[in-house]
Amino acid sequence: MFTTRTKTKLLTKNSFSVSPLAETQPAKLIIDKVKGYTNFFLINNWDISINETALNEISQYAIDANMNIIVYFDFVPRNFTWLQPWLNMAKEKWGDQFLGIYLYDEPGGNQVDTGQWHTGNLIRKAMANLSDYSDAANRFATTIPSTISWQNVKNSNLPIFTSDYALYWFDYLAGYDTIFAELGWNHSRTQHIALCRGAANVQNKDWGAIIVWTYENPPHLESGTKILQDMITAYRAGAKYVVVFNFPYDQPFGILEEEHFAAMETFWDMTRSHQQGSLEKVEAEVAFVLPKDYGWGMRRLEDKIWKPEWGPDDQSPLIWENMNKLIERYGLKLDIIYDDPQFNYKEKYSQIYYWNSTIS
Repeated sequence: MFTTRTKTKLLTKNSFSVSPLAETQPAKLIIDKVKGYTNFFLINNWDISINETALNEISQYAIDANMNIIVYFDFVPRNFTWLQPWLNMAKEKWGDQFLGIYLYDEPGGNQVDTGQWHTGNLIRKAMANLSDYSDAANRFATTIPSTISWQNVKNSNLPIFTSDYALYWFDYLAGYDTIFAELGWNHSRTQHIALCRGAANVQNKDWGAIIVWTYENPPHLESGTKILQDMITAYRAGAKYVVVFNFPYDQPFGILEEEHFAAMETFWDMTRSHQQGSLEKVEAEVAFVLPKDYGWGMRRLEDKIWKPEWGPDDQSPLIWENMNKLIERYGLKLDIIYDDPQFNYKEKYSQIYYWNSTIS
């Protein structure tokens, strides 16, 4: 996983964007590199986000390259006196090209792996002494939108984005407008798409996919051919955004190589020509329903539930077995959702399996 605050992402709205490195010139260099096959740019670097001059410079450069933009903030405090006026200015100045704010990062994954969705002391206290799964779900879904940062962004009426690798359902319950499901490592692409898309479908939100680390050491990313396949898979599954992760190592374009840029350009061309029918969309027809508030990481059978001290439990083996049977049977036609009475999911699917169903 990635947790550094100097990370970058290459991201698309059915195309691609790139966030800046530590200075404005590298950001401009990569904008110039991809602007022929990109219409979306995520400024996802903390040093830039807290520097009003640099933020304005890069934002305008991306806008002038005919890109839409999102800006990352780890927090939006009131003592940044320029920040709230900046949010209002950006919305007014750039209009529909300013899509919103990427706030916090991987809250669901952090919750499962560390027991809290953010590193702050207030969050540690808020998520302490959890009594059961429902208590954890309620606190997660209520503490995120109760933060000052969240409220400051919402006061500007801006959509809020993030990326994650677990608990997509609960991210949306907390109020996120769009989640980018992280596709990487040796995790099942189909499973993570089913979890994120299922949550978005039932809760009437947008979703996307971000292709992240495959290796901890160079080359870090998978080959251009495999990245192209991941992009096609996400697009066919209905992703509104397709994302490729980048990191600002000391080379002109971070960890991205020419084969990755070639893959992006090929994908861009394919989405506009629908070459050979390879981008035929796959609708979700089948739902696999998990127990209410069951915040399992689901990356492996031994994964945790809500925090490192919990899980897996007695239900996990059957859920894991049934989920994998359904993934093999239905592929991208499968959504994975939760049994939650506030959502009427039964009308959305032609076939529904519950976690404890007998599946041959």
